[in-house]
Amino acid sequence: MTAGQANNDRRASDGANGAPDPMHFERNARIYARARPPYPSALWGYVSRFLRAGGTAIDLGAGTGQATGPLLEAGMRVTAVEPGARLAAELQQRHPAANLIVETVENADLPEAAFELAVAATAVHWFDLDVVLPKLHSILEPGGAFLAWRNVFGDRAVSTPFRESVSAIVAARARNPSRKQDATDTQWWARRLSAGGYFSVRDVQHFRWSVELTDSQVHDLFSTFSNWSGAEVDAAAQAARDLGGSVIENYETTLIVLRRSDR
Repeated sequence: MTAGQANNDRRASDGANGAPDPMHFERNARIYARARPPYPSALWGYVSRFLRAGGTAIDLGAGTGQATGPLLEAGMRVTAVEPGARLAAELQQRHPAANLIVETVENADLPEAAFELAVAATAVHWFDLDVVLPKLHSILEPGGAFLAWRNVFGDRAVSTPFRESVSAIVAARARNPSRKQDATDTQWWARRLSAGGYFSVRDVQHFRWSVELTDSQVHDLFSTFSNWSGAEVDAAAQAARDLGGSVIENYETTLIVLRRSDR
């Protein structure tokens, strides 16, 4: 394991903090496709300034295409890179216009200076950045943009009864030495993504939004979190049932905007 992989593994988190499993998404591809909420319209309103009809974009770690779809709708020509065969199949079914590469970003054969935009949507924490950053620098055109964003499931600035229940579930992990506890740190990621001089940070944005979820939707969504056990997922769904069967979730999406540096 490289130093970059070790850093990524330490800081990976999805909805709460535990031990992430990179194959979790592949095993739950169909649930992932239906349960993950779309990224907020405010994010896409900001991202639209980087989109143009006929432009070239690459979606890194594309999953089932939550970012691929809006990029295509904006008229971009999109290459989607996704290593999971089941996830890729879901993406291809939903977005047949995408050029799909079923491979890791690290191992994908990608042409140099072929893209004006790269995006990594709730994916960058899985990459070996010691490999991916120089590779991404080579495949982007001069002046190309790299947008890395992720959903934080549970806005830490807003307290709700459901989130109190979720926090109690997560807190119980502290008594289990096999489960890690880490925190999402946007500024750390901004420094990490600009390390080595391949990219410079141009902006950091935070978008707050909310969604209503039934207890069954809570179960599906939390099932897609790579660091949640089955018992924890059941407990979260039960908490939603105890609160009347539906809850309002307050989420945050963080975006780091980078530009390709001249080297």
